Amino acid sequence: MTTIYSIEDEESLISLLEYNITSAGYKFDHSVNGYDGMIELQKVKPDLIILDWMLPDISGIEVCKFIRSNKDLQKTPVIILTAKGEEDDLVSGFGSGADDYMVKPFSPKELIARIQALLRRNSEASSTSRLTYSNIVMDTDMHRVYCCDKETKLGPREYRILEFLMQNPGRVYTRQQILDAVWGTNVYITDRTIDVHIRRLRKALSVTEECKVIRTIRSSGYSLDSQS
Repeated sequence: MTTIYSIEDEESLISLLEYNITSAGYKFDHSVNGYDGMIELQKVKPDLIILDWMLPDISGIEVCKFIRSNKDLQKTPVIILTAKGEEDDLVSGFGSGADDYMVKPFSPKELIARIQALLRRNSEASSTSRLTYSNIVMDTDMHRVYCCDKETKLGPREYRILEFLMQNPGRVYTRQQILDAVWGTNVYITDRTIDVHIRRLRKALSVTEECKVIRTIRSSGYSLDSQS
């Protein structure tokens, strides 16, 4: 059964989530603080995570960063719930790796609709061996990349960086998030090493203007963006 995991400390909201999520046919599980949640997530490996922004022990943003740095969880869709609605908060939420964002109070029907959309999108992404963005096609079975129908040779690190970025185009990833996804955690690599591989990747993709899609976000990191 599809499992939805919530990290939320407000009892009334936990009850609301449990009722609506189980009524929609999903299994519901939860933790009431961030540190316990991070431990349980690695055991449960849920299909989708609902994460409160303001937790009693650690910021939900930090939990989201942990999720995106964990090999077993990094592709799991994350919805952040928060009482905040300012634009800067939205940027922080998506910058940490959230897939969606809902401001309290919210409609339970809308939440279920967003859960279903994210689960469907995640299922479609995992069932195909091809990733596409703009004029770039990646065959993940054959480990080949094509720009405007021409094969582009990439080194193993550059290939993995591109694959990571193509899984969620438009999302801004910090250098640390890229490092954790490509090299793994507990590995000492400097920011400059990431920048060097990004430059190599850009050079390999520069065969046409349409394939120049890696954008530098000042003081933040990198994003796959066709408007770069």
